[in-house]
Amino acid sequence: MKKKANKKIDIAKIFPKVIGYFMNNRLFLSYVILSLISVITVRALTIGNLWDYKPFVFDFTLIIIIGSFGYLIKSKKQFHYYFIWLIVFTLINIINSIYYTFYVSFASVGLIASISQVGEVADSLYEKIKVLDFIYIIFPLIFYYIHRILGKKNYYTLLSKVEKSKTLFSATLAVGLGILLFAFACTSKTDYSRLAKQWNREYLVERFGIILYQGNDIVQSLYPKINSLFGYDEAARKFKEFYEEKNSIVHNANEYTGILEGKNIIFVHMESMQQFLMDLEFNGEAVTPTIRQLASEGMYFSNFYPQISVGTSSDTEFTLNTSLMPANSGTVFVSYYNREYVSIPKLLKEKGYYTFSMHGNKVDMWNRSKMHPQLGYDDLFFEESFNVTEDNITGLGINDYAFFEQAMPILRDIENNNTNYMGTILTLSNHSPFDDLDKYGEFDLAIHRQEYNEQTGQMEDVVDDYLDDTKMGNYIRSAHYADLALKEFVEYIKNDELFNNTVFIFYGDHDAKLARSEFNYLYNYDPETKEVKKEGDEGYYNYDYYANELNKKTPLIIWSKNEEIRKKINKEVSYYMGMYDILPTIGNMMGFSSPYALGHDIFDIKNDNIVIFPNGNFLTEKVYYNNSTGLYLPLKNNEELESEYIKKYQEYTEQYLDISNSIIVHDLIGKITMNEDSDSNE
Repeated sequence: MKKKANKKIDIAKIFPKVIGYFMNNRLFLSYVILSLISVITVRALTIGNLWDYKPFVFDFTLIIIIGSFGYLIKSKKQFHYYFIWLIVFTLINIINSIYYTFYVSFASVGLIASISQVGEVADSLYEKIKVLDFIYIIFPLIFYYIHRILGKKNYYTLLSKVEKSKTLFSATLAVGLGILLFAFACTSKTDYSRLAKQWNREYLVERFGIILYQGNDIVQSLYPKINSLFGYDEAARKFKEFYEEKNSIVHNANEYTGILEGKNIIFVHMESMQQFLMDLEFNGEAVTPTIRQLASEGMYFSNFYPQISVGTSSDTEFTLNTSLMPANSGTVFVSYYNREYVSIPKLLKEKGYYTFSMHGNKVDMWNRSKMHPQLGYDDLFFEESFNVTEDNITGLGINDYAFFEQAMPILRDIENNNTNYMGTILTLSNHSPFDDLDKYGEFDLAIHRQEYNEQTGQMEDVVDDYLDDTKMGNYIRSAHYADLALKEFVEYIKNDELFNNTVFIFYGDHDAKLARSEFNYLYNYDPETKEVKKEGDEGYYNYDYYANELNKKTPLIIWSKNEEIRKKINKEVSYYMGMYDILPTIGNMMGFSSPYALGHDIFDIKNDNIVIFPNGNFLTEKVYYNNSTGLYLPLKNNEELESEYIKKYQEYTEQYLDISNSIIVHDLIGKITMNEDSDSNE
């Protein structure tokens, strides 16, 4: 009986203390609860892992660690401290919510800081903003309301008399740090590596929460300035070892070695043109008849994948020209434009080629005014080189019809004044947000069928324009419009007496950035029920994560009007290849090579190729691997793969991403080449 009485006494002592803590810390607890709900909400509305305890623990501990410093502020001013942090969390969540809709990733401080230089991306982002993206504003408003109520109840006056600020600060900070250290102790080496490298943003938020991710991203955004001063020796050592081994492998000539040597070459960058469009027809009319025709006449690579990060089009330009991967943080065009790179324009200039780039947009977009000369382009023909009027603008600038028409005199002049040349033409009309519907012209996407009318007893024609006013429908109309403009360009080339020694390489720069729900609607719409089919329904197509990733491939076509060249190259190539394989593949055909290329000549490596993506995913002929989950999709009859196979390519992927990023951040090509030249001169 005595022991029970003591137990009751103990509880009696503890209970008032607990009540007292909650009563005397209402402002702090309100800050913690509202902040926590806010960061959980952003995860729920983006990646959807609402109940995962790992990001919850990191978010919670960081919130209370930040909050603990509020106890060092006088009671009456604590509200301002907590309110500011709630505003900070709110802004982080709003930005990431909008950003995730566009990129299916989380915000990069490096890109946001340079948004004024990449206006074309900003325009697309604005189009995707939803009211739900601003739901986080409610949390600081609730906090302000709580503050007003507490003020009326003399909470702050009473608190100033009883609060033991230093004790509360120490205790709260100790609890937060203790939990945080325990959470880090339970973190694997792989997760530490991913946090340090920052190249799988979605995984980092899933594992570490939005607050730690964003703080880490801020540190990573300073990487160019900080890390370029530290770690150079180690990076240079790995760089030399990597390329000594890679370049020691002897590659034999193949059937395409040198077949395009001495030819002029023009890359045609087809904005947002995905390959699935080539198979689409509506009412007997193809969406992209021109690209189809080019594929049938030239060398068509049917499993070609861009390897973009947050830099989208600029990442494609960089990777195509250098055979390096995009930067881990920010974009090369904006953050690392002043490095030395070995590129296609530079390699062809060594062979006496004149080089140029051409685009109907502003030359400052994506910082091309600085990056294109750095890549080796002699002349830049951008917006100021074209007659842009209100009548010929579609979407973000001069439409492709007017652009190609006005480009022809420039191209003829280049041909007449140069023995050999290489150029890149960047199209614009098919850029998101795909909303200039009045300019796209008529293209019937409706389903036309007959339906029995019970009232009249007759079959009647029914028109179901199910894609009208959808993002997918707008994209298809935009792509069709761009394809017909491309047709006029091809006709210009075919009908001109020049360009017989010129090869054109048409490529889609990246996917359209449409949500999976848009594709699910396209593939699973049932005209009978006017609803989307569900799993188990007849004819249902499971457009899951892997189907979406594999659908991001774009057309790649090598084509010429010269019949002799066509006969040599006319075929479909089905090997899996990435954007970084273009330089080695075209280089083999034209007689140049880069000692720093990460890609491969596809006709040398064939089915043994691997396509690495900046988020750590990879693709081989056997598997698509998801670095975020550690799961994969077998591509050959559900073949079970040995763990050694996956591990081998995981390590390969990580090594290539590290080497590429070190080259970019530390300017290794420029510095090491300079040192080697200096040594050879001594």
